[in-house]
Formats: sequence, C-alpha cells, structure tokens
Amino acid sequence: MCCSPLVVRPLAAQDNYEIQVYGSQTVAPKTTMLELHSNFTVDGSKPLPGSEYTADGTYPTNHALHETVEITQGLTSWSEVGFYIFTSSRSGQGIQWVGDHIRPRVRVPDSWHWPVGVSLSTEIGYQRRDFSTDTWTWEIRPIVDKQIGRWYFAVNPALERSFHGQSVSQGVGFSPNAKISYDFTKVITGGLEYYASYGRLGSFDDFHNQQQQFFPAIDLNVSPNWEINFGVGIGPTAGTDHLIVKAIVGRRFDWSGHHERGSSMSTQ
Repeated sequence: MCCSPLVVRPLAAQDNYEIQVYGSQTVAPKTTMLELHSNFTVDGSKPLPGSEYTADGTYPTNHALHETVEITQGLTSWSEVGFYIFTSSRSGQGIQWVGDHIRPRVRVPDSWHWPVGVSLSTEIGYQRRDFSTDTWTWEIRPIVDKQIGRWYFAVNPALERSFHGQSVSQGVGFSPNAKISYDFTKVITGGLEYYASYGRLGSFDDFHNQQQQFFPAIDLNVSPNWEINFGVGIGPTAGTDHLIVKAIVGRRFDWSGHHERGSSMSTQ
C-alpha cells in the first residue's frame, strides 16, 4: 500500500508486496506452506519530472510488479514462523531484491474452546531505502476471525513502528485490515478485503493522506493443500495507489506422513 508522490508516506509494513488479511489458524507442525504473492500496480505513484524517484526518494509504484515468496513453517499445534523475500520489477530496472521479513505467530489452542479464532503475529524486517522511506520496521498484528455457516469474518488491527527511517518520529501507527466473505459453492468464495494505514495513534492523518484500499476478492478452495486468492484493489485517497491487481498461490507440504485436513482459508 504505497502513496502518491505528493504526500509524506505513512508507515505501512505490508505495503503492496504481500496484500493479505490473516486468519487465526497456524500451519500444522511438520508442515511447510510455500506462497507466491504477485501484485501489479496498474495506477500508482509516478516519478518526479526528470527523476527516476518520487518526492519521498523511493521508486514509483506505477506499473511495478511486486512478487513476494512467503515460507511458513509450523512449529507446534499453536505456533508457526514465516519468512518473506520481497522483489520488485519495473520496465528498465529488471528484478530487484527489496528486503526480507520474519514473522513468528502464536494462536489460542482449539482446546480452549473460544467462540472466535484468535492469534497474534509479530513481524520485523528490512526494506531497501529505494523502495521504502523506513528501512527497519516492526509490526504486531492481533487476529480475530469467525466462520458462521457460509460467512467468514476476519479483523487484523495491526500496530506498526519504524526503527530507522522517515517515520521514526511518528511513533506507533495504526493499520487495520479486515475481510468478509461468503462461500457461494464448495470451491468458490467471494468477498471484500479492506486495507488501511491511518497514521500515528492519537493523531491520525486526515482522510486525504490516509491509505485506504478495497479489494473485491475470490478464494478458490480446490484442495486442502492449496491456497488461491485473486483480487482487484481500488484506492480512493491521494495517499493510496489507485488500482492494484493481486494474486496469491500457495501450496502446503505435509512432512508428517499423513494428510492434513482443512481449507485454503486456514493460512490466510
């Protein structure tokens, strides 16, 4: 979720490299989830005249293809750790390494019988200054979700902090994400995903400069071992890329010798 070159860029850990609302489930132990996140910005930030950079000194996102490899390893029945490799490709620049993040996560065990799914993710990592005004960032993401019949709801009220870069003085930022979806068939689930970055806690940016994105999205539940998600994002504010197309394709590998039950929603 990047901004226009006319405004100061709010801190946003996910940016438009890995656009996903998380569900509460973790990957099972002795299981690895391998995902490819592909996001193409149809209408995004532009360079300044005579420059290859935007006003904040980062590469423009317009017509950029961002691909992220996410590897998640299940540790226990209630914990996992994920690792991200971010890349970016634009005409004339080729494929460039952007940075890496690591993300441990724990969840409330099923044996507690809570009425909703609850987990807590924390993510820390580095992105090159050419791609982000904040090079070292940290995020803590509470996750709450619920399946009610064919309906699914998830909320991720994330808190973010920069440790090196332009947003250090802003303190802790608030970036809520949410998803609502409906199982039209056993295979096709349609819904709406929401991504935002409001700015610093206690002093939100005005709406014009906030990041706000709405993604009508489809999940294809073709197999318990596969995760497939497509979406088109619309950004209505000046602080947001205005049109993004995204796809997520994931494959679960079970090393325990038995077939894992579940759905493609389990690792969102």
